[in-house]
Amino acid sequence: MQPASGQQAAGASSRRLFVYNGGFWFKPRLKRILALAGWQISTGLPSPDEYVGIWGASPTAWRGRKIAAKRKAHLITVEDAFLRSVLPGRTRHHLARRGAIGLLIDPHGLHFDPTRPSLIEKLVPSAKAGELADAAMEGIERLRHADLSKYNAFRPDASPPPSGYVLVIDQTRGDASLMGAGRERFLEMLQAARDENPGARIVLRSHPETSSGLRPGHLTAEDLRSGEEFCDAPVSPWKLVENADAVYAVSSQLGYEALLSGHRPKLFGQPFYAGWGLSDDRNPLPPGRRTPATREALFAASHLLAPIWYDPCRDSQTDFNGAVDQLEAETRAFRQDRDGHLAYGMRLWKRRGIARAFNNGKGVRFIGEPTAQVTLVWAGKADRVPQAIRVEDGFLRSRGLGAALVPALSLVADDLGIYYDPTRESRLERLISQGATPTQEKRAHALIDRIRAAGLSKYNLSGSAISFPRPQNRKVILVPGQVEDDASIRLGSGLEKSNLGLLKRVRAENPRAFLVYKPHPDVEAGLRPGAIALPDLSQLADHIAYNGDPVTLLGQVDEVWTMTSTLGFEALLREVPVTVLGVPFYAGWGLTRDLGPVPPRRQGRPSLAALAHACLISYPRYQDPVSGLPCPVEVAVDRLLEAQSTQGGPGLRVLAKIQGALSGHSWIWRR
Repeated sequence: MQPASGQQAAGASSRRLFVYNGGFWFKPRLKRILALAGWQISTGLPSPDEYVGIWGASPTAWRGRKIAAKRKAHLITVEDAFLRSVLPGRTRHHLARRGAIGLLIDPHGLHFDPTRPSLIEKLVPSAKAGELADAAMEGIERLRHADLSKYNAFRPDASPPPSGYVLVIDQTRGDASLMGAGRERFLEMLQAARDENPGARIVLRSHPETSSGLRPGHLTAEDLRSGEEFCDAPVSPWKLVENADAVYAVSSQLGYEALLSGHRPKLFGQPFYAGWGLSDDRNPLPPGRRTPATREALFAASHLLAPIWYDPCRDSQTDFNGAVDQLEAETRAFRQDRDGHLAYGMRLWKRRGIARAFNNGKGVRFIGEPTAQVTLVWAGKADRVPQAIRVEDGFLRSRGLGAALVPALSLVADDLGIYYDPTRESRLERLISQGATPTQEKRAHALIDRIRAAGLSKYNLSGSAISFPRPQNRKVILVPGQVEDDASIRLGSGLEKSNLGLLKRVRAENPRAFLVYKPHPDVEAGLRPGAIALPDLSQLADHIAYNGDPVTLLGQVDEVWTMTSTLGFEALLREVPVTVLGVPFYAGWGLTRDLGPVPPRRQGRPSLAALAHACLISYPRYQDPVSGLPCPVEVAVDRLLEAQSTQGGPGLRVLAKIQGALSGHSWIWRR
């Protein structure tokens, strides 16, 4: 985690902040972030040396400025941080009402106002910013890799113009960061781009709020000449600047992202990122105002130190990485859900949870018959709607069984295949093949350590902490049973397709080993097929771990042998050697001993941390049962340790009891 900013540390004791703008009162998240930072919103008139808060350069800011001057009070400016939300606040969409994920609370000035130094300007040359160079490099890489910006409503599949253009960036009229600059400034910039790059392709980038009709811009397609291009597509800003040969801006944040991408942007305004020797400033600040600085120091000030970041799931302050984790989860969900879903193949008891989890766009409608319009399907029914995104439970699912109607905390939504079907490529397989960045591996290592320390598994059942006398000079092998009609067995098993066949194979290849057989919880509960007759069990297994806690068992064995069980993945996380007879999602990557028919396309050789990042961070979607928001895996782990928050409501608990009584008639409740 990054260190908290000086403001956050100073916010330990509450101070009154007098405000004269209704937004401070009527935007709950804004008010909450200020409270967490130590500011108590107040009415009335301040005493000398108390504080007046204003929202940036808003039309009502003059009130606070006037009162602060008259009462000899300190002025605090508040603005959104450079990572704000999925959608702009002006958008008429239920997601826009969530508010910002971070604020700049500045006691010195305003970051886009060059008439006086701001908090960011004071932090850039500080020793603290210099000490965070490595963290800054990692942070820049995280934003580029996750395609995150201030607003994130662009479509990841939208392509930028072909590379090799000169990018000219427009802004909305009335943008406070322009400090009064108007259309003439933008026309001057456009002409300079033409004059300085003769024969080059000019691409004029429209502001996203202009493209969506929320606010007009300064330049339009009519301002362009033949051969020049107007770009208002929902394109990733990082891809847009990376494809450009040169970038021209007035004060846009996109110009800052161009700088962070390695450009030396041509700037016609005086934004906070001008004057540090990293840009070509056509309207320079007074000499000596800012001294040369590195990109890393600038980023450390703007993203790591100055903002107060907010975790809406934990309702607490967080650091830059915590904010990125949360915004990445929300953005991924929006990008998949934005157009809404028509869902098929979802059991009745799951529909409420599916509707909540995928309600990050235009909502979810359920139908009972397959059609070409279906966009979301439970993976087991996908053969009837092959065009749909396949949904299944994730690998940190719940505290309790799905067969017992405990709702899932994590789901996967796969647009290519599904993780348990090795006959075709899945999105998970592609993610594993891509590997992970060092920053991603660092996060995955921390997650693995936490999972191991907390003893978490897929279902987190409160089984018995079974122990057995460890035999001398005999290898102890754990053999997890499975549900025999499970799709992973049908599609991914090798020669052995039953628990009895599995146990016979393990005994044949390990005649002297001490075999511990763990029946699958669904099978033990009588909810699914896969039971082995007791005489066969007694002949083949040395110990039967009825109702056994899988995590405890993994700590007592030397190896795991399995067909396709997820317990093999949980063993890998605990560095227990795994032999697989089938082709589970974690086989074929060089981390297991593979006796099954691994697809030749699995050529990647990821580290264990890279595998964990793909399986537990990049692939699943997590839904926080407390806040109702999409959340990162770290929040999901918190909730799994708070057992009550992951349980279903009373209706599902009653239904589960009825189901248990009818376990011999599963065709009733598994429809």
